[in-house]
Amino acid sequence: MVAELARAWVAGWVLSRETAPPVEEPWGLRVDVGLPNHVARHVLPDADETTVRKVAETVTTPGTWIKAFVPPESMASWLTPDWTSGDAGFLMATDIRPSPTPTPEGYELTTETRGAVIRASVLAADGSIAARGQIAPIGETAVIDQVTTDLAHQRRGLGSFVMRTLANVATEKGATTGVLGATVEGRALYESLGWSVHAPLAGFVYKAVAVCPFRTGQQPRFRQLRSSGTRETDAVGAAPRGIAREFEPGGIARP
Repeated sequence: MVAELARAWVAGWVLSRETAPPVEEPWGLRVDVGLPNHVARHVLPDADETTVRKVAETVTTPGTWIKAFVPPESMASWLTPDWTSGDAGFLMATDIRPSPTPTPEGYELTTETRGAVIRASVLAADGSIAARGQIAPIGETAVIDQVTTDLAHQRRGLGSFVMRTLANVATEKGATTGVLGATVEGRALYESLGWSVHAPLAGFVYKAVAVCPFRTGQQPRFRQLRSSGTRETDAVGAAPRGIAREFEPGGIARP
């Protein structure tokens, strides 16, 4: 069950992030992402110590990630110091069905389809993006990704509204199962909406590439409940199309 959900997550993630299609490898899937800080990711649907060690030994390019559905502390013990923990979260899924989703007062909902991905944006009265998210339906499965809420509009139910809106869109496309990679902080929101944890999700990067995303004193605008991976972090700008970059203390970007 976990391996099936993991593969569905990858299939939707590559559509959402507009990367190259996943490539089958003996250990699972490889995705060529193409960013300096995220060159590629190896996703191991059925990971154990032997598999993780073997995959890690093949990696020579800094900025390459390994994602596995095991406890992060276990995975950390299998890797050398060249690997940095960047992600820790959960693979979650739910049966999705349509539900009444009135737009919160004072906001406007807009949707946009780009290829196979549907994006929902909640606009504030001044036209700025208060919250957003996107979904990639693939047959009976739909992957939710990049659910964000502007710091100025938090605790108003906008995250839940976006999630329900995306679920309604997915059911219209014939999907019956929703899948996402939840952050540690985002888990509570998703569980309140009926999502269940199916596995831990660990992510480690080889020789993480340092970047300098902000000018001195500049602060990120968005806090992202990242359904592509893990814990809640500040994301750049208004969660632009394509790959949203996230930043850790010290300037390590985590898309």
